[in-house]
Amino acid sequence: QVQLVESGGGSVQSGESLTLSCTASGNIVFSSYSMAWYRQAPGKQRNLVAEIIRTGVINYEDSVRDRFIISKDTDKNTVTLQMNNLNPQDTAVYYCYARSWAGTDIWGKGTTVYVSA
Repeated sequence: QVQLVESGGGSVQSGESLTLSCTASGNIVFSSYSMAWYRQAPGKQRNLVAEIIRTGVINYEDSVRDRFIISKDTDKNTVTLQMNNLNPQDTAVYYCYARSWAGTDIWGKGTTVYVSA
């Protein structure tokens, strides 16, 4: 069974940076998975922040495009989200997501990011 464990959340002030990490464990061929980060702010739906498809294509949500960087390390089974110049609108629970080539969806339990003004 594949599991995703996020880390790196916390409380920061506007303009500061955080790096989130997600490590996959279990019976996984990491290179065959598309990976993504989603976030869910209080009272709102869960939305895509950034994704790195197994082909290498990377996509970002418009509001983070120039501030966040997603990367994948297949040797460490880890996907990282470098978040720069954070603002209060980035406050949310951030979830790691994986999709296999066969269409299997896997979610992490989430890590909380809080950005104060």
